[in-house]
Amino acid sequence: MTSQAEVGAHSVLVVDDDDTFRERLVRAFRDRGFEARGAGGGAAALASARSDSPEWAVVDLRMPDASGLDVVRGLKEVDPGTRVVVLTGYGSIATAVEAIRLGATHYLTKPADVDDILAAFARADLPPGEAPPPAEVVPSLARAEWEHIQRVLADCGGNVSQAARLLGLHRRSLQRKLSKYPVAR
Repeated sequence: MTSQAEVGAHSVLVVDDDDTFRERLVRAFRDRGFEARGAGGGAAALASARSDSPEWAVVDLRMPDASGLDVVRGLKEVDPGTRVVVLTGYGSIATAVEAIRLGATHYLTKPADVDDILAAFARADLPPGEAPPPAEVVPSLARAEWEHIQRVLADCGGNVSQAARLLGLHRRSLQRKLSKYPVAR
């Protein structure tokens, strides 16, 4: 994990159109000693980077005003030294390969928390071929179930009936599971 001395040295730009998620990540980075700021879209992110280039950036892949891939490209044009982690709820091999080709350090699927993002940045510092240290926290079965349900629901475009069919659940059972808050870990 990153030490406190290393943490204080990094500025982070969080780019996501979901205000709640973005602010939660910004707050979590600040709580860990980072200089963190957020941007709600691609244009705002690039304007922010031009005024003060971040050392690290966390970029959502799908936003209404720009593709996250365009934002990665723009951030790398402003400062090639900016390390970028791309987040998405709609992961695919093609977009992951394209993000890495454009200069992203890593590609993570949502839901991802600050610890997942920090681990992705830490893996970029490892020499080629060296494995990262083993993960300290294994998600609980309840958390894994919640994440799986969220991914299937996202793949179904939010259609609860279709997601319930794919998961082999009754629609009302799925609605009950969705009404609960996510398990911490």
